[in-house]
Amino acid sequence: MMTSLILPCYNPAPGWEQTVLSSYSSFCKQVQQQVELVIVMDGASATVTQDSVLFLKKSIPNVSVVEYTENRGKGYALRQGVKAATGAIIMYTDIDFPYSQDSMQVVYETLNKNEADVAIGIKNEAYYAHVPLLRKAISKYLRMLIRLFLSMPITDTQCGLKGFKKEVAPLFLQTTIDRYLFDLEFVRNCFKSKVYRVKAIPVALNENVHFRTMNYRILLPEMLNFIKLLFK
Repeated sequence: MMTSLILPCYNPAPGWEQTVLSSYSSFCKQVQQQVELVIVMDGASATVTQDSVLFLKKSIPNVSVVEYTENRGKGYALRQGVKAATGAIIMYTDIDFPYSQDSMQVVYETLNKNEADVAIGIKNEAYYAHVPLLRKAISKYLRMLIRLFLSMPITDTQCGLKGFKKEVAPLFLQTTIDRYLFDLEFVRNCFKSKVYRVKAIPVALNENVHFRTMNYRILLPEMLNFIKLLFK
């Protein structure tokens, strides 16, 4: 089955195109196929140049680039990527490929072997050893809120590695949150639909992952999004 891999891109670290090429090539070798790569440019970025995009287009035959000028958020970007994807399996992760290649392969194999319709990456305990203290606290707090108010079997919804079969794409496109809590909205939609088989996949971070400084101005809007989900 053809697989599509979607990468939302906004202000990536310098040299990002080399990281994409190297990690994408490794993933193709692991799954033994040429994966369709969809890169979504979520607004203009200083580190994204015509040369970097041209480099990827020349290096990867199966790449397509979706572009728009205004930064709209990760949720919005991924919806554009899902619309463009043609694979029977659709996966997404971050532009710096923060999760191990083994983790990505397990997500792929879970879908390819028909063990689930939706594969949700969840953070293992070692993950939190890499995470800044405040980010760790926010993650734990959100999981507590999900447990208390949404009663979902999976409380770790924000891991940036997920995959699903093509038939689940319309459900993903029903999400309305443009920024970080789109993940929670999608996972909740999956459980509410009672149609698709959802499986949690423990995933590991790469050792060289560096976390960006969190923009805490988004916390209030995201809390409002959480409240909206409670009444949706």
